[in-house]
Amino acid sequence: MQILNQIQQDFEAHLKDSLFENDPEELYAPINYILQIGGKRLRPAVLLLTCYLFKGKYKHALPAALAIEVFHNFTLVHDDIMDNAPLRRGMPTVHEKYDINTGILSGDVMMVHAFDLLLKLEDQKHFPTLLKIFTKLAVEVCEGQQMDMNFEKQQEVKIDEYLRMIELKTSVLVAGAMKMGALLGGADLEDAEAAYQFGRNLGISFQLQDDLLDTYGDPEKFGKKVGGDIVQNKKTFLYLKALELADQNQKSRLYELYQENQLNEKEKIEKVVQIFNQIGIKEETELIKEEYKNNAFSFLRKLNIEEDRRNLLEKFAYYLMKRDV
Repeated sequence: MQILNQIQQDFEAHLKDSLFENDPEELYAPINYILQIGGKRLRPAVLLLTCYLFKGKYKHALPAALAIEVFHNFTLVHDDIMDNAPLRRGMPTVHEKYDINTGILSGDVMMVHAFDLLLKLEDQKHFPTLLKIFTKLAVEVCEGQQMDMNFEKQQEVKIDEYLRMIELKTSVLVAGAMKMGALLGGADLEDAEAAYQFGRNLGISFQLQDDLLDTYGDPEKFGKKVGGDIVQNKKTFLYLKALELADQNQKSRLYELYQENQLNEKEKIEKVVQIFNQIGIKEETELIKEEYKNNAFSFLRKLNIEEDRRNLLEKFAYYLMKRDV
C-alpha cells in the first residue's frame, strides 16, 4: 500500500497548503478547524487512487479531491448541528467550539468553495462532466439528509427506504469521487460507471459498518460517543432489522424505549442493546454489510485495469472495512 501512503501524504500536504486565510477570520477559522481535526480522508483518497489506477497523474486531480473533502466536511458541520452532536473525531464539533450561527455560515461557504475548487484543475476538458457529477451527488446528499430527518418523525420505516437513505446520504459521495477520479485518470464512461457502482456498494457497506460502530464500537477508536443513535431514537438498520425479527414482546419494548424520555442515556443504551443481542442484530447486520461488499467487488472485477492495480483497490477496500467493532 505504498502508493496509498504517498497519496495520503500528498493530499495532506495539498490540504495544508490550501487552508483558508481569507477574512473575516471568524468565518474561516471554523473551516480550517474541521479540516484539520483528522478523519480517514476516505473520499479524496479513493478519488486520487482511482485516478492512479487508470494511469492518470493523480497529483493533477488534487483540486478535485480537495473539493470532495471540503464538501464532505460541510455536510458534517451541518449534520452535527442537526444532531446536536458534541463530538466529531474525538474533538468538539464546530458549533460546540464556536456557536451554531457560525457553524451554519461556515458550512455554507464551504459548499461554495467546494465547487470553486473544481475550477482549479489544470486540465478543464472534463469540467462540464465533473460539475454534473458533483452537482448530482451534492443534491442527493441533501435528499438523503432530509430522508434521515423524516424518519425521525415516521413511526414505520422500511428497510429498503433506510438503505436508499444511506445510499444518498453517504455512499453517493464515495461513488461520485471514484467516478470523478476514473475520468480524470483517462477511463472511458463504461469504466467510470463501474467505478461508481463499486463505490456505491462499498459506501453502503461502510455505512452499515458505521451503524454497528455506533452501538458496538470502542469510543476511543470510533471518535464519537457510542450509543448516540439509540439516545437520539434514530431508526438505523440495527433498529429496523430488530423490529423485523423481534417477537411481539421485544417489539413492544423497543417501541417503548425509543419513546422513553425518563431513562438516563446509559440505561437506555444498555436496555436497547440487550434486546439487539437477544435477536442477534449484530450478526444480521454483518451479513448485509458483507453482501454489499461482495456486490462492490463484482463491479471491481469489471474494471479495465491491470490486475495488480485492481488488487490494490481490493486491498484498500478491505482496509476500510477493518475498523474495529
